[in-house]
Amino acid sequence: MNILETILAAQNGGAVQQLGQQLGVPQDQAGSVIAALAPMLAGGLQRNAQNPGGLESLMGALTGGQHTQYLENPDTLGHATADGNAILGHILGSKDTSRAVAAQAAQQTGLDASLMKKALPLVAALMMGAMAKRTGEGGGLAAAVGGGSVLSMLTPLLDQNRDGSVLDDVMGMLGKFGGR
Repeated sequence: MNILETILAAQNGGAVQQLGQQLGVPQDQAGSVIAALAPMLAGGLQRNAQNPGGLESLMGALTGGQHTQYLENPDTLGHATADGNAILGHILGSKDTSRAVAAQAAQQTGLDASLMKKALPLVAALMMGAMAKRTGEGGGLAAAVGGGSVLSMLTPLLDQNRDGSVLDDVMGMLGKFGGR
């Protein structure tokens, strides 16, 4: 199961419903928000995990944080903005990049860019929750670097043209956001 599937299935759609309530949109639009933002955030996660010390840092955040709460108890998503913004700082690096991601997602979905800006930290928190859940189920760092890789959850989101390589897709996404 990839990150998107994990988020959508959490609490029988409760996480998506809660996101919709936080954003003031119906559940189907909340699902569209997640589907638009998740690949872009996954690209940032993958890029950061491949930097020296990046995977260890990611695993530390996954095992040391309380990120699974956002999936297990979706009501906590209302308090996820600060945590999500910290996650975005690591994933995307700058507010300019976050704005570009929001604008691109708005263009893809037809939803307002300000809605996407509001959604970004919440979706980032949900993604970390999904990855933390997978890490907890899969045995931690050993699973992340082995066959049941946490990073393997990112591949279906990143390989948009389904050619078996995520490199061209990630480079294309990053190019849209000024190389960041």
